[in-house]
Amino acid sequence: MTIFEILLPAFVASLILTGIHAYLGVHVVERGVIFVDLSLAQIAALGTTVAYLAGYDVHSDAAYLFSLGFTFLGAAIFSVSRVHRKTRIPQEAIIGIVYAVSAAVAILVMSKATQETEHLKEMLVGNILSVSWPELGKTAVLYSLVGVFHFVFRDRFLLISLNEPEAERRGWNIRFWDFLFYMSFGFVVTSSVAIAGVLLVFCFLIVPAVTAMLFSEKLGVRLAIGWTMGVVVSAGGVALSFVMDLPTGATIVGTFGLALVLLAGVRKALGGAMNSIEPVRARARSSAVGQ
Repeated sequence: MTIFEILLPAFVASLILTGIHAYLGVHVVERGVIFVDLSLAQIAALGTTVAYLAGYDVHSDAAYLFSLGFTFLGAAIFSVSRVHRKTRIPQEAIIGIVYAVSAAVAILVMSKATQETEHLKEMLVGNILSVSWPELGKTAVLYSLVGVFHFVFRDRFLLISLNEPEAERRGWNIRFWDFLFYMSFGFVVTSSVAIAGVLLVFCFLIVPAVTAMLFSEKLGVRLAIGWTMGVVVSAGGVALSFVMDLPTGATIVGTFGLALVLLAGVRKALGGAMNSIEPVRARARSSAVGQ
């Protein structure tokens, strides 16, 4: 087997993860629940850990169902704990607590199992090089179904993320739609963690979305930027891990961080030029209206 044949599945996995996570990341960033993915990923990892302690292989269907069940529980917690104007407790605090407790319980559970150190490491950084083509096929189908679900209900999900007061004014049940959102999110996270680990899943979700927000406020443009960044950074991370003989998952995470810093610097450098152009555009619009 050639190096290309070894690295190709990891790169394809990165493309699949980028496709769904860049979109979900827009919702997460707009809702201000930045660490919800990290928390749900940790809950999914806890479910896998419990399955492992129960005697199931971490890549078995039973372990997946354990992980999915724990993730649905997290979805229910986050939908019920949505912040309303009458509460003083930010939802991010609840998300952080859930993450910390899930991580601690996972460590406690693994302390009763053998080879716990290696398993905990795999949950954090994953082992994306070991992904198989059948697994990628199943994941692609699942993410496509989640994508169709979000497309069908895109008006509701987007309005709740971008303009919650308007959604409330229309009388929508915000907690119900939140639960559906987090439940669909749970399907994605459960599969993603099994492939890439907690840290890489978080990067795929947040970094492209944050980078896209630096350059545009339009949803379509943000998605284009996020998807492009995910593809380029994934390819660079996989290649760098091979050249430098580094763990692939951790290398992609580091590459995402470096790319974000570089692009933030580019945005800052372009800021002065863009700010100087804006008054000219404003005057042009005013002249057009006057005519």
